[in-house]
Amino acid sequence: MQNPAARGRTDTASLVVAARPDAVYRAFADPDALITWLPPEGMTGRVLDYDFREGGRYRIELTYEEAAPSGGGKTTGRTDVSAGRFLSLEPGKRIVQSVEFESSDASFAGEMVMTWSFEPLPAGTRITITAENVPPGISQADHDAGLRSSLENLARYLG
Repeated sequence: MQNPAARGRTDTASLVVAARPDAVYRAFADPDALITWLPPEGMTGRVLDYDFREGGRYRIELTYEEAAPSGGGKTTGRTDVSAGRFLSLEPGKRIVQSVEFESSDASFAGEMVMTWSFEPLPAGTRITITAENVPPGISQADHDAGLRSSLENLARYLG
């Protein structure tokens, strides 16, 4: 059987933060922490469901603070709702999660797999996001900007 993540585009982003891998991991484990840094610039977030364990499910809503990009959000004119599950959790090392957008637009359909890797460095941690099977409705430029923005928010959160 073919891995569903192998079918579409793969986007990556990376940033070194001045925090230990275990602190980075904790920023994912706590939904209140997650929602302070995950929304990209210009968006706010709300955790609708969050069961942080292997096999656990989550659902998150991101809302554009101002006008959404051309065509609106993925779910409504101003919102993106995504849901998925945690496929693999390795404390301080890696988080693998599935992501599906709630959308009536077929260009956002399909399961994306996001892997967050935490590489210890003398001065902190290199965080790398690898998004596989990115839906074609998400432009590479927009996705790159969103991933970068979330990483920069996380770096600020970790202080």
